[in-house]
This record gives sequence, C-alpha cells and structure tokens, in this order.
Amino acid sequence: MSSWKQAETPEWRTSTKSGGSNCVEVAHLKGRVLVRDSKDRDGTVLTFDLATWNSFLDFVSTHPASVEGTN
Repeated sequence: MSSWKQAETPEWRTSTKSGGSNCVEVAHLKGRVLVRDSKDRDGTVLTFDLATWNSFLDFVSTHPASVEGTN
C-alpha cells in the first residue's frame, strides 16, 4: 500500500533513480499514480491504478537487468 497522502492536485516529485536527461516525475492523486516526462511537463501523463503500479515496482526491483540500459 502506498504511503503517499491523498491530494486534490498532483504533487510531482522526481524519481530518486532519475539521472541525466532521462528523468520522470511521479505523483499520487485520488488512488492513482501519475507519471510524466520531467522535460515535457505539459505533455502526456500516464495514469496507473495502485495495483498495476505496485506490480511494476515489484518487477523492476526483482528484474533490474530487464530495465537497465533501455533508454
């Protein structure tokens, strides 16, 4: 379960794993996780339910070689 507080407007934060020009920002809003490109803040925002987001986090934490160097 997420420890982020419920918010009425997105409070964006940069991923702690971001570096260089490959940064993303995430926000929690009404039971959803939002993801956007930090270089294009007015661009597309991906929206995930918490179960899907948690599954993604579980996958990348247990399969780091699957996501390294994919930029």
